[in-house]
Amino acid sequence: MTPTEFRRLALSLPRALEKAHMGHPDFRVGKKIFATLGYPDATYGTVMVKPHEQDLLVKKHPRAFSPVRGAWGQSGATSVKLSRAPRRAVAFALESAWHHRASPKLVADYPTAKASVE
Repeated sequence: MTPTEFRRLALSLPRALEKAHMGHPDFRVGKKIFATLGYPDATYGTVMVKPHEQDLLVKKHPRAFSPVRGAWGQSGATSVKLSRAPRRAVAFALESAWHHRASPKLVADYPTAKASVE
């Protein structure tokens, strides 16, 4: 997984937009951030998934996914070491983050099954 692939997957989700937050690219649905790139450095992404999804990602791919430190991590913010992350797991994480942050109406209008974590 590269930053370009991460960006492409994030922007493929309905009404996803790229903006910036604290000097890093972020991906939003509505006004809510569901993913970022470049923190703590250019080799990482972050996804805002639910804690149980974070647990699953970390358990299945411990070299690729880890909780962000502090309260953000406890609420599901998850770091992605891009070079170690399988594409399908990142796709699952981004779609899960999008679902978590999108409005209920938009989620209802986007009928898709979540990808498998592998």
